[in-house]
Amino acid sequence: MGVSSIRLNADIEAPLEKLARKMDRSKNYIINQAIKEYVARQAMEEARWRDTEDALHSLQAVKLVTENEVNAWLESWGQESEKKPPVK
Repeated sequence: MGVSSIRLNADIEAPLEKLARKMDRSKNYIINQAIKEYVARQAMEEARWRDTEDALHSLQAVKLVTENEVNAWLESWGQESEKKPPVK
């Protein structure tokens, strides 16, 4: 486990201390949870951005799925003959 040192602003220290007491957890635990959630959220946003870029490149390459293809796929959901998602 790595060790990092941080300086907390005074306006963060008091509420953090209060939350730690309320949750019966250490400030270290709360800070680790907050950082873990932040890193996960950043990774999700990065993945969304990559998906957006892929979609834009598909548009530029005219790789479009028609509304009719999507509707036919959606209407097949739950049936024995369920279709695979349309892709171009």
